[in-house]
Amino acid sequence: MHKEHDVTQRAMARALTSPLRMRILRFCLHEAQTNREIAREFDLNPGTSLHHVRTLVDTGFLAAQEARTGKRGALEIPYLATRRSWDFPAPQIGPILVQTFLEEIQGVRAEDLDVARLGVMLNEESERELHDKLNAVLIEFKERPSDADGRPISIMLATHPETRKPHD
Repeated sequence: MHKEHDVTQRAMARALTSPLRMRILRFCLHEAQTNREIAREFDLNPGTSLHHVRTLVDTGFLAAQEARTGKRGALEIPYLATRRSWDFPAPQIGPILVQTFLEEIQGVRAEDLDVARLGVMLNEESERELHDKLNAVLIEFKERPSDADGRPISIMLATHPETRKPHD
């Protein structure tokens, strides 16, 4: 059983190593989307899109919803994000999330980006406190139901130690 769990965990971690798959999860977060809609949104051929969708379904990050009739009368399966990626412990996910963020903001007007950057000097205890408080706010909003009259927004919040050049 333990070996099977490890294989599942590795497959789930691999599924999250693609900025495209991360973007698909965001696209399917609030409204179920069909493979055709996903392919159109990301300018993919349907086969490529389906590969990514199946990877996300097989690992539990997307869930198939009830089939619906498409524009041409064919049955289509919409997919909705399960929100399991939020707290899945994917190792070294940081660079993937940053790349995903950079891809998501391509084409966004500068005046539509609200970015905050702050430098502080904290000991380990204060840094943990900051992290816990920020995480609590994010979790509070994650667990809230979506506002019916809302618009989808993305939040990228990063804390990191600053790198310094060595002194001469």
